[in-house]
Amino acid sequence: MRKSLVFLLGAAATLMASPAFAETAEAAASAGTTGNAKVWFFISVAIASAFGMAIAAAGTGLAQSNAIRGAVDGIARNPGASGKILTTMLIGLAMIESLAIYALVIALILLFANPFISLL
Repeated sequence: MRKSLVFLLGAAATLMASPAFAETAEAAASAGTTGNAKVWFFISVAIASAFGMAIAAAGTGLAQSNAIRGAVDGIARNPGASGKILTTMLIGLAMIESLAIYALVIALILLFANPFISLL
């Protein structure tokens, strides 16, 4: 139930974003087929960036929840080692979170400073 709700919300957000990339009739007529190709290129880049961020966010969420669960289990078994476990957990969470940050940076590069636009 929860996975299907997340999928439906993501699909709705993707479909609502696509009219923002639409051209007017005059612009499409004056641009010819090149403008249409660029519009579809940017639509596909936006959708790919959204899916990439969604996968990265889901992966980091699962990894962080597993790390916290393991740390809580370790502290419950050995309360004397809570300081070392907490320090190691925080460093691990920072490393896990960097995956989502890298995915965001790549998505922003593809959206705003796309190196492949010159190939169109």
